[in-house]
Amino acid sequence: MRAVTIAEPGGPEVLRLREVADPQPAAGEVLIRVAAAGLNGADLSQRRGFYPPPAGAPEWPGLEVSGTVVRVGGGVERWSVGDRVCALLPGGGYAEQVAVDAGLVLPVPDGIDLVEAAGLPEAVATVWSNVFRIARLADGETLLVHGGSSGIGSTAIQLGRAFGARVIATAGSDVKTAFCRDLGAEAAVDYRSQDFVEAVLAVTDGRGADVVLDIVGGSYIARDLDALATGGRIMSIATRESAPASLDMGLLMRKRALVHGTTLRARPLAERREIVADVERRVWPLLADGRLRPVIDSVFPLADASQAHRRMESSAHLGKILLRAG
Repeated sequence: MRAVTIAEPGGPEVLRLREVADPQPAAGEVLIRVAAAGLNGADLSQRRGFYPPPAGAPEWPGLEVSGTVVRVGGGVERWSVGDRVCALLPGGGYAEQVAVDAGLVLPVPDGIDLVEAAGLPEAVATVWSNVFRIARLADGETLLVHGGSSGIGSTAIQLGRAFGARVIATAGSDVKTAFCRDLGAEAAVDYRSQDFVEAVLAVTDGRGADVVLDIVGGSYIARDLDALATGGRIMSIATRESAPASLDMGLLMRKRALVHGTTLRARPLAERREIVADVERRVWPLLADGRLRPVIDSVFPLADASQAHRRMESSAHLGKILLRAG
């Protein structure tokens, strides 16, 4: 089969489409013929040499795919050849086939395009596990989403609204803030021209946000704390700023706040299975009634992975970028 490999750490030009060995499903796994793979920030970090795949994962990037089951390993009872599925992966999605643990696979609901479904697993699992399972965002609370026009951000806005939260998003242009409002954000802040702390406090009558989903890190963490309500929770899931975060510990204690950092990819398999099962129970019904949908910016052929990475690094995208394998 063909896969997009990383020739050496570097820019988008180091991505190479080449022949690799076909994966073989082990017991408890399914083999998926990939329709599309979703791009994620972790893929860019891996390409640059900063985020190696966990032990046992393929060396090429890709944390989520959609496609069709073509073979099942021993002991797999739920999935059958021909099933339309999407899956959360530890790596290897930029390929024509993937073998994945059956517990990390989700059905693609009727009415959802098979290619577009590739934009769901990683974003939904990340938002659900952080904003709802750990931070426990509740009906009526306020969620602040940084990078609201990204794949993660567009998912967080939709899920926050679906579960009764007020959502405030930050983004980097008028076009992007309008996009966030169209998805359901009550307010959207252009961080290039507005202070998001002042905006959040204004929208919440000085109370602040109950949960912050932060994909920036660095100097944003201290500002998140300034924008946080008493008892609030800051979920740090990525770092775009290289500078270390600095916090006023006195303010953190006075606000009785939580700062929680986490990743999804390297969690134990049992935890990832539990998250995927919870996503299917709690979130997947929202796809059927239209309260959640994959938001797709663009779709590139697998051979054009370098262009797809350039698109993502430009920060011009609105929603998910996909690689079509078929």
